[in-house]
Amino acid sequence: MKNMLTMQSQKQMRLRLLPKILLGFLLCIMTFPVLAQEEGEEQAAPVTNRPVKSTFESTMIMDDQTVMVPIKNTFQFDIQHRFGVLKNYKKDAWGLYETSNIRMGFSYTPIDNLSVGVGFTKFKRYADFSAKYALLKQRKSWTMPVSVTYFVNMGIKHDFKYYYDDYDRFSFFHQVLIARKFNDKFSLQIAPSLTHFNLQENRALKNDHFAIAVSAQYKVTPVMSIILNVDQPLSKYRIYAEADTELGLAADTRPNPNPNVSLGLQLSTSSHAFQIFLGNYNLIVPQENSMYYRYGQDPNPNGDPNRKDLTYEDGSLSEFFGDKGFFDRIGSRFRLGFNVTRLWNY
Repeated sequence: MKNMLTMQSQKQMRLRLLPKILLGFLLCIMTFPVLAQEEGEEQAAPVTNRPVKSTFESTMIMDDQTVMVPIKNTFQFDIQHRFGVLKNYKKDAWGLYETSNIRMGFSYTPIDNLSVGVGFTKFKRYADFSAKYALLKQRKSWTMPVSVTYFVNMGIKHDFKYYYDDYDRFSFFHQVLIARKFNDKFSLQIAPSLTHFNLQENRALKNDHFAIAVSAQYKVTPVMSIILNVDQPLSKYRIYAEADTELGLAADTRPNPNPNVSLGLQLSTSSHAFQIFLGNYNLIVPQENSMYYRYGQDPNPNGDPNRKDLTYEDGSLSEFFGDKGFFDRIGSRFRLGFNVTRLWNY
């Protein structure tokens, strides 16, 4: 009898506890979605505001830099090659047999967002030292719609005959790169620049020169892209109405640096980038490219057979395309070039 009473009392206690247990269980279920939602919001917020990855597939795009800076402790090796112009076509294999220019470059990223480098170019036996710093990075949200990077280069000519002081060999290039990745396929960049030469070999050119570059990348596949580059000089020079004997200029000319249009194909992986393209520039060093101009010679200026004054082409895009359209003198304007980039991360 005593055992039966004990069992009944235990049953009654369990029945009394059951509502409390159910209530606690319901409270847990009700609060779980709230906690999960808060946790999800905490995780989602950083995702939408993370930096955009791979605005461009390489640190350079043909003759220009991009906003990209390799991650910390990355070593980069570059080979840049420019062949001769296409004007002789089959005779010299579309410029492959002509005199070419080549640069080998090395850079390292010692800290986040900063890379430093050195390069050696065949043309005028250039040695150049550069630095590149990512000031701003585009975010997936609109808190930062563009990426901004500053690039600076200092060049030293070792093949420079007309100088008075060692500092005359120095030249400098400053560029602000502003880019936006619009979607997974298309990226666009605008980059104003300032070039300074301590001494110009051509005295008709200014020591300071402004230019702007527009670059674009369109991804056809995950590893292949079409790349485009347009470089337009902004500084203008006066027209020499009369021939200048000291400067060696023909009459009615002005030595405006010429624009550049490049179009190419890019193949890339996580550690390699290969670009092959047609373009105008062949000097590779950015400050020399910025001052690039095409010229001919007037073989008999003012009836004097002993003088050969330089005759310059204008520096506008309308001149670039020629009087008879895009294909006018195209062979003397374009050349084949390629860039190879290899990355190692330690």
